[in-house]
Amino acid sequence: MEVEGPGIVLDRTRHGEGDYLVALFTPEGLRRGLAKGGASRRQTGLWEIGNIVSARWTARLPEQLGAYSAELVRPAAALAMEEADNLAVLRAACQLAAQALPERESAPASFEGLIRLLAGIEIPGFALATLCRWELVLLRELGFGLDFAATAGANDRLAFVSPRTGRAVTLSQAGEWVDRLLPLPEFLLGESEADARDCVAALRLTGHFLARDVFGARHRPLPPARQALYEQLSARLEDKDSGDAG
Repeated sequence: MEVEGPGIVLDRTRHGEGDYLVALFTPEGLRRGLAKGGASRRQTGLWEIGNIVSARWTARLPEQLGAYSAELVRPAAALAMEEADNLAVLRAACQLAAQALPERESAPASFEGLIRLLAGIEIPGFALATLCRWELVLLRELGFGLDFAATAGANDRLAFVSPRTGRAVTLSQAGEWVDRLLPLPEFLLGESEADARDCVAALRLTGHFLARDVFGARHRPLPPARQALYEQLSARLEDKDSGDAG
């Protein structure tokens, strides 16, 4: 059996002395395979996490692990290394996809969204906001989509999300429950650009549902790279606020 097409390197682990066990995200879903010689000096750069490749998977039977060969299409990992935040976004997205997606089940919207993120990983101000939007797509495709379909009147707006139901709540509806609701950044509704504070709020929002619905059901925490990204950005905002207050 043989499958060919584009893929995103989500994870790699050493297998034996010179091979990698690789997790690729393809249009057909997450598929693992053995990259023979992948850990060699000639090939190791190809299998960097986040790279977009043109891959070929072969196996005698569909249920077997199979073997990968590939050619590099876009060295997203190297491009992301030029900016620490972009590299953190790349690691968070790939680790999240590797641990959240079921194997060999198609997730076309999540695949297209992650391709878009990695294709523009080095563009200033692009990666973080795109990650936030992509996490909404991932939640929806895993069956846990948030509901932003509520409507607001002329003097009202969607401003919060219920942490219990995932439904958007307007300012007027929030009332005395406001402290228990999750802020909904306007850029997630397509109504504005995002700054760092907006992105932290968005990561808090999506992180709540990822932790509860996707990983909580498996009795696992959020992937470390995703949690670290949120904590680093939150700490940076706190330091900035403290500096401004001083």
